[in-house]
Amino acid sequence: MKLIGKNIFIRFLDELDSEALCDLNIRNRKFFQEYSIVQEDNYYTVEGQRKLLENYKKKRENDEEFSFGIFMKDTEELIGDISLFQILRGPSQHCMVGYSLDKQFNGNGYMTESIRLAVEFAFNELLLHRIEAGAMPHNIGSIAVLEKSGFCKEGIARKNVKINGKWEDHQMLAIISDKN
Repeated sequence: MKLIGKNIFIRFLDELDSEALCDLNIRNRKFFQEYSIVQEDNYYTVEGQRKLLENYKKKRENDEEFSFGIFMKDTEELIGDISLFQILRGPSQHCMVGYSLDKQFNGNGYMTESIRLAVEFAFNELLLHRIEAGAMPHNIGSIAVLEKSGFCKEGIARKNVKINGKWEDHQMLAIISDKN
């Protein structure tokens, strides 16, 4: 499955992406750690990424999580990832979205394109009703990208996620399907 935007495309990650994903995470380790959970050292190995991608496949097969790579349309270079996770079915029909983008590609609209493609997939293919996202309040770039993608601020989740050993508040945003 390949979802195509103007400048990028997203597709499910598979084991063949383990080296490129490892390289992406190593290059951006310090940058990504500013806004995400601390990873074990084995995360930054090809084998660690291969195991992660195997887990993504199992979760996708179980309708629990859908993880995509973000690729440049012209070069097919892996520049980031985006995931729909914590999928709840039943009366909720919602999930969370999380993402990361290679620092050198920030500011070009690629993440906005990626989020819009993932939202379209979530609403049209997974038939979800609501997608939530959280960003630390000082991460104004991420909040702006979510708002450009149609998400609305809903409030602050206090001490919501442990980032670098510290519980951090998160600005919560959501987008709701008008069809589902």
